[in-house]
Amino acid sequence: MSAGRERLKAVLLDWAGTTVDYGSRAPTEVFIEIFRRRGVLISQAEARGPMGRAKHEHIAEILSLPRVSALWREKYGELHTDADVRAMYDDFLPLQKSTLARGSDVIAGVPETIAELRSHGLKIGSSTGYTRELMDVVRPIAAIGGYEPDVVICSDDVPAGRPAPWMNFLAAQRLNVYPMNTIFVVDDTPVGIAAAKNAGMPACAVSLTGNSMGLSADEVANLSERDRANRLTQIEDEFRAAGADYVIESVADLPQLLRQHALI
Repeated sequence: MSAGRERLKAVLLDWAGTTVDYGSRAPTEVFIEIFRRRGVLISQAEARGPMGRAKHEHIAEILSLPRVSALWREKYGELHTDADVRAMYDDFLPLQKSTLARGSDVIAGVPETIAELRSHGLKIGSSTGYTRELMDVVRPIAAIGGYEPDVVICSDDVPAGRPAPWMNFLAAQRLNVYPMNTIFVVDDTPVGIAAAKNAGMPACAVSLTGNSMGLSADEVANLSERDRANRLTQIEDEFRAAGADYVIESVADLPQLLRQHALI
């Protein structure tokens, strides 16, 4: 493994789908809505595809999908422009704020995991595709739920979001931790895994609570054992192909994984 056997100094966690918002549902709802308002109906899969990227880039990627691009051209007689992306992003922000206010609960097991990691002397960093303005809504809700990382890096803190490594590097700098292979990244999207690898950090994917599964806790509970297992196997295969060194179902499983591999 790229992490070797060197013990960790810090963990860098994503937000939606990893530590808050089980199923990463809040942003998905808003992407679907801003397209619906323009007469273009997109699927959940299309809305979720670029998850983890900065939200402006996320909108542009959805618009560039062949099916969505064709629908846009049919509706408006021409391909989308940068001005369209900016206008949709302007609509996205207030909608996302209201959605986040009711959809940013801390995922079960996260506070206990963070407490255990800190008991081993690890620093706790975080990064997100959300802007600082959006995180001003999420952070107080997470704090009430028992989760407060040492550092929060947002997409507008850096020149480019994931898969660029800049958020990871800035988190390392603010945590004052190096070398990079002593910082363990946990994320629920392939683009987040790519950002970790581009930063030279070991990467762990979250399969059950995140964007790839895309279900609420209640919906997950209602899956048959076979369906749940099949979905998790497919998700793990996708994350392994994206470069994940490890895959866990939720952050609650992180301490056991780190002990198993002698990383703490």
